[in-house]
Amino acid sequence: MAWALKLPLADEVIESGLVQDFDASLSGIGQELGAGAYSMSDVLALPIFKQEESSLPPENENKILPFQYVLCAATSPAVKLHDETLTYLNQGQSYEIRMLDNRKIGELPEINGKLVKSIFRVVFHDRRLQYTEHQQLEGWRWNRPGDRILDIDIPMSVGIIDPRANPTQLNTVEFLWDPSKRTSVFIQVHCISTEFTMRKHGGEKGVPFRVQIDTFKENENGEYTEHLHSASCQIKVFKPKGADRKQKTDREKMEKRTPHEKEKYQPSYETTILTECSPWPEITYVNNAPSPGFNSSHSSFSIGEGNGSPNHQPEPPPPIADVSHTSELMLVNLLPTSTPQEAQQWLHRNRFSTFSRLFRNFSGADLLKLTREDVIQICGPADGIRLFNALKGRMVRPRLTIYVCQESQQLRDLQQKHEDGDAVTSTFFVYHAIYLEELTAVELTEKLAQLFSISSQQISQIYKQGPTGIHVLISDEMIQNFQDESCFVLDTMKGA
Repeated sequence: MAWALKLPLADEVIESGLVQDFDASLSGIGQELGAGAYSMSDVLALPIFKQEESSLPPENENKILPFQYVLCAATSPAVKLHDETLTYLNQGQSYEIRMLDNRKIGELPEINGKLVKSIFRVVFHDRRLQYTEHQQLEGWRWNRPGDRILDIDIPMSVGIIDPRANPTQLNTVEFLWDPSKRTSVFIQVHCISTEFTMRKHGGEKGVPFRVQIDTFKENENGEYTEHLHSASCQIKVFKPKGADRKQKTDREKMEKRTPHEKEKYQPSYETTILTECSPWPEITYVNNAPSPGFNSSHSSFSIGEGNGSPNHQPEPPPPIADVSHTSELMLVNLLPTSTPQEAQQWLHRNRFSTFSRLFRNFSGADLLKLTREDVIQICGPADGIRLFNALKGRMVRPRLTIYVCQESQQLRDLQQKHEDGDAVTSTFFVYHAIYLEELTAVELTEKLAQLFSISSQQISQIYKQGPTGIHVLISDEMIQNFQDESCFVLDTMKGA
């Protein structure tokens, strides 16, 4: 038999900055401490003091260090002689740090053919901020949820193995590497120096940071706890392109100075050599305990001369307890009454386990209150949009919706009722919605067959009644030109 779509009865149609000022949000963070807030013994234990005390004795001045780390960024020309170099970086930009093996022949033979672990940190250079580092970082975390202070640009890095980032330590990353092979790691610093100034009136100087690298070898238990070498350098971080402008400004200032004044300043070097310092005192993080890798997966990445690829498959997410029927419904659409535990289950079931730790204290109501901008800021554009759509339970709108009514069958039913003597109050026609995605005649045939519970093989052709009653064969192109939410009356004809 053939099916015909008559002319529509009715047509209806339905429808700068990368970092914000922290004036209000960082109130109380980074303020001066009272005289009795700490003891001198506490202050002298800070890394910066240890570094000052660790100046090499005369007999070790010519000592060749086992490793050397070179930051591929130019030093500032506006630094006086005998002062530590200062390097300007752009926020979020990838900078290479070359990991060089300077060992003499026969030196440290126990690490030949073995891996060492290096831990990178971005810490405060200022003594007062070092003392309040925990409060400073917690304030930054509160204002930049989901962001990290320090990251590794894994695709650009070479020779690093098993890069990891502890979610609780935003300013720390670590990886393994082979000193006998070429190793370069590209780092990104996402905080800027002015985020930690006490008073913000515009034009204030940003606080300097330090990039510190601590390298360790394995002990007898296979844990990387035996210290080999530490080095650091001083940096300032600016908004994108800000470091280039600052470098240019310093260079222009130096050009205006007299030759006699220029002699008091260091020249600008193309790269920054990290100088030896004492190891970071927080050794508790230097262990072999598993810590979440990048993207919160447990994948182990080995990056060589070519493209990196995981050494093994990621571990499956932690098992989720069986849930009741009500909870199963909640897994489709998160409910405002959902507990934090149920919200965690929803995140895992909907493939958002990456952010389960971040939202571990969020109830269903907390998650549903997040705006689209909030979710994108926390999770990034791609995952943020996906999570927002999942939270709002948004369905994908079909490309075309049409309404069909089998009018002739309903008229025959009314006529039969009239012949049987039944009272007929009014003519009432029921339409069915058909949603099309591919916009093809085959898809329309299958949807009509499903609607009327017949096989698609029973529909040989579909026609649209045109001018003067002619029958026009339905094609893909014709369907693609249908108006959305058009209404059609369906009639059947016996095939030849």
